[in-house]
Amino acid sequence: MLIYGFQSILSWVQLALGVYAAVMLIDAATRREDAYRAADKQNKAMWLIFLGAATALLFLLPMLSFLPIIGVIAVIVYTVDVRPALRAVAGGGRGPYRRGSSSDGPYGPYNGGR
Repeated sequence: MLIYGFQSILSWVQLALGVYAAVMLIDAATRREDAYRAADKQNKAMWLIFLGAATALLFLLPMLSFLPIIGVIAVIVYTVDVRPALRAVAGGGRGPYRRGSSSDGPYGPYNGGR
């Protein structure tokens, strides 16, 4: 009985991960091709293949095999590394890829001597 409960929980987790992978696939598909080159993150086609394969693996194979786990790793890499860099290149990003404000000079912010 305990095994059936664990399998039920694991199937819900796998479904949630599959939906999240599909959302990241849609996010990758809506980004511009030149943003990938500007962020130096391979190319759009490669990430679409990785995320598409990860989504398919998460929906088709049981979670206890190693292939869906590799797909989860690809989705995590896209979420943590590639997506923030693409958002920063397109504008509106935060973090290390953030662009300066309009009052920034070559050596830092310029606030008029205040």
